[in-house]
Amino acid sequence: MTVILDRPYTFVPPHRGNLWPTAIQKLRLIDRHLRKREAVIDYELRHADRFAESLAAGHGILLAPNHCRYADPIVLGWLSREVGTHLFAMASWHLFNTNSFEAFALRRMGAFSVNREGNDRQAIETAIDTLVSAERPLVLFPEGTTNRTNDLLKPLLEGVSFIARTAAKKRAKANGGKVVMHPIGLKYLCIGDAWEWADEKLRELELALSWQPRQTGTDPQSILKRLFRVSEAYLALKEIEHVGQASSGDLRPRRDALIQFLLARSEGRYGLASPRDACVRERVRKVRTAVAAAYFAPDPETGKPVTRDPAEYLDDSSAVDLAQFLLSFPDKYLTPGEITDTRIVETIQRIQEAIYGEAKETMPMSVVIEVDHAIEVPTERGPRGEPDPLLCHLDARLRTMIDALSKEARDFERRDPVVPSR
Repeated sequence: MTVILDRPYTFVPPHRGNLWPTAIQKLRLIDRHLRKREAVIDYELRHADRFAESLAAGHGILLAPNHCRYADPIVLGWLSREVGTHLFAMASWHLFNTNSFEAFALRRMGAFSVNREGNDRQAIETAIDTLVSAERPLVLFPEGTTNRTNDLLKPLLEGVSFIARTAAKKRAKANGGKVVMHPIGLKYLCIGDAWEWADEKLRELELALSWQPRQTGTDPQSILKRLFRVSEAYLALKEIEHVGQASSGDLRPRRDALIQFLLARSEGRYGLASPRDACVRERVRKVRTAVAAAYFAPDPETGKPVTRDPAEYLDDSSAVDLAQFLLSFPDKYLTPGEITDTRIVETIQRIQEAIYGEAKETMPMSVVIEVDHAIEVPTERGPRGEPDPLLCHLDARLRTMIDALSKEARDFERRDPVVPSR
């Protein structure tokens, strides 16, 4: 749930002291958290010296990683430890509303909130000021959200280049300093036996669907057939829940039809246009904004708050969340000849999130954290009406890294041997 309906959005500023983040690093608390909660038990840093050089030069630094797992912000703590700095990071407001401990920990580690459903000027200004002052490097995930597709990059948000360029202009005017952007490639690799793990987790999903688990063992082709079967069952259940009946045929057009149905229904309730060719993520954002605005709208005559039944608003918010979630199953992620152990694990974990409400982080992982060369941020955008050159440059750099890193995973269909952790 992204839209929080128990209270209106309020900005959560970052904690600026160094005592807490220093203690967290010295006590290796991020290592314990990643091992226990995310099953990320090892890491490899590549070209951290590039980041260190920008720090030594005194630049305002923006770190721009791909975003494929919930562990991403925490694993960057290993990079910051290596170069001897702390970080600030922009994080969705709903993450500060899970429980009091996580909200406390997020702030102490340098996170501040952003309202993804609206124009959050405080968050933008905080990000810009951080880069201008160069107090600490700033982490912004240019994809905005995560969806467990480590080998694919979602469209980048223009807000990242706007923040970087505005800060570069202010910093140049203030002291002649520079703002640089480091693309960061994150790649998670399975350490354990993904075939045995997949067999076990598919058995659990089959039982959750009231099926008799298939006794097929760890044969790759049998696992793939079971995975597609479970995926189809989940889609059929959602079709019945929202449309009234399951359809037939290939999964992709069925998925797209359900996404369109969910979005159009919610858009109709709030008087929004329903353009089929518009970006799904943008349509989702507009509905979420409309939900929050309608729910918290004051009485038009008195201007006083109004108590409303949240049920209908939660239904619309949940519907567009489901539309965005369905889009997280890429069309060609499991193309024969390109299937890796990490892609199988990611797909199963997406289904676990759908059925259980959260993924079971029990597959031991290591993460490669690769730092690209610094991109000096220009102060001007470029010709009006043309693609943003800074965003295009970042997109190309990230795609090149992600494509190269994707080849380091093991081939699932050939059942490449398990590589032990160091």
